Amino acid sequence: MRTIRFFCMGIVSIGLILLSAEENFAAGANYPLKPIQVVVAFAPGGTDVNLRPFIDKMPDYLGQPMTFSYKPGAAGALGAGYVTTSKPDGYTILGSTQSAMVVIPHTQKGVAYTLDSFTPICNLTESYPILWVQSGARWKNLSDLVAEAKKKPGTISFTSPGTLAIQHLLVEAFAREAGIKLNHIPAQGGATVITALLGGHVEMAVQDIVTGLPHVQAGTLRPLGVFSPKRPKALPNAPTIAEQGYRIDTPMIYGLVGPKDTPGPIVAALSSAAAKVLENHKAYLVERFDKLGAEIHYLAPQEYGAALRRQNDFFAKIVKELNP
Repeated sequence: MRTIRFFCMGIVSIGLILLSAEENFAAGANYPLKPIQVVVAFAPGGTDVNLRPFIDKMPDYLGQPMTFSYKPGAAGALGAGYVTTSKPDGYTILGSTQSAMVVIPHTQKGVAYTLDSFTPICNLTESYPILWVQSGARWKNLSDLVAEAKKKPGTISFTSPGTLAIQHLLVEAFAREAGIKLNHIPAQGGATVITALLGGHVEMAVQDIVTGLPHVQAGTLRPLGVFSPKRPKALPNAPTIAEQGYRIDTPMIYGLVGPKDTPGPIVAALSSAAAKVLENHKAYLVERFDKLGAEIHYLAPQEYGAALRRQNDFFAKIVKELNP
């Protein structure tokens, strides 16, 4: 009797697995049947700007609209957490930098998700955090800054969008590599970072190229170092942090993720739509991103997942060093 019972349970288990697989296939085959909500965990004018050129065109290949839904709060944890608890049906996805997925779980207590709570769909663009100074700053390069900082530890001030934000962590990683101590004065969000620098309240600011580029063009700001493996196309004369001798080269990457267990066919449909936008509208994308200073950086699901893993390891190490 026991053997029969186990046999029946096995048949039921196999049936459930096949049913689940069939449902996943059907979901992908019919997807999408309604508009897709792209949750942005920050206020308008930042993350969404780096995603919009793709999001505007992807509906052409999906047959349904894609709309931004803004859920700012808790440095991005509110919107990201909302997505992780949503049904993994492809109708609620997150558009974000690596911040919400890999930094927040290491820096905020009580966050109920990790990187494993997401399904990578595709990366779309990258932007560059830059260490900015006023155009008349006394340092001409990082060597000048480092030399002064070693003589006067903790006296040179910089601001970032917030304590333990990506931008803050990158400068701390640079400072450790250079063997110096800088004075971090967090801003009240990204919008006030450049304002604080221009107003003379701090001596340096770290913020992305999209925010700082107009001030470079106006002649009021100068890039001291770019956190990227390469120089931005929009600022070809701006040296990277790495080429000045410090191995910190982590750009901001902007992509799409779904909740954990989002079916493969749905992931494929979304990533394929983004790839088709790049294939068929590259000139449009280049024109839009050139104005921002951002650049196209499409990564398919597996590549994007691997990139997020590397980011997770990198920032986990920095956070641990700051909070041993």
